[in-house]
Amino acid sequence: MKQHEAVIKIMEQNGGFATLGYLNQEVLKVSGVEWKTKTPFASIRRIVQDDRFFFKIRPGLWALKTYKNKLPENVFTAEKIPEIKQEEFNHSYYQGLLVEVGNLRKFETFIPYQDKNKKFLEKSLKDIATIEKFYKFGYEHIINRAITIDVSWFNNRKMPNSFFEVEHSAGIENSLGKFVDLQDFKTNFFIVADKAREMEFKKKVCFNMFYSIQKRVQFMSYEDLSNLHAKSFETADIENKFKF
Repeated sequence: MKQHEAVIKIMEQNGGFATLGYLNQEVLKVSGVEWKTKTPFASIRRIVQDDRFFFKIRPGLWALKTYKNKLPENVFTAEKIPEIKQEEFNHSYYQGLLVEVGNLRKFETFIPYQDKNKKFLEKSLKDIATIEKFYKFGYEHIINRAITIDVSWFNNRKMPNSFFEVEHSAGIENSLGKFVDLQDFKTNFFIVADKAREMEFKKKVCFNMFYSIQKRVQFMSYEDLSNLHAKSFETADIENKFKF
């Protein structure tokens, strides 16, 4: 079996689509394929860019051309889907990537209650997040604010390690305001958005009202997130052998 045929096989088994991270996890398990390279994951990245067989749906998400008209609407949003629905699918997709990265890094992951039934590809977000109840790590008014954040990672002491707000179209100020309320915790803050919004982020994080967190909030583009997701799957097997 040729290398690109192994990628096609895994995609077909997954319904005609897959994240690059999922391909990194599964393709090398296909028997009868000789990779003859020290960088098989780079080969997989190259293969999915072959437009004879594959097409890109979103950063980190690829599909087979032969399945283009068969894909679920939350995976490949056709133009007939209302824009508000497309935004919902995009938002929950990036939430799902963040949850999977957190899981691979051995954090406990939480999705807001209002988002638990939203779809990450063919799964509900509640099915990939690892905790159902938000940890009460502070005063009630702080918890009520934090519990609405798009993705939360908790460490093994039940304390927040990182908070992520996915800003597909909404204003960034509200998310920055949440981070201000959480500034007393030793926590990482991320705004996740399209690369085109980075300048907007840089401008708004410099507003006086956000002075206390200016140096703590990081911008993560969708492309950076998709690369992080894929790399996390590349290293997961090795990291699982060791304790860090």
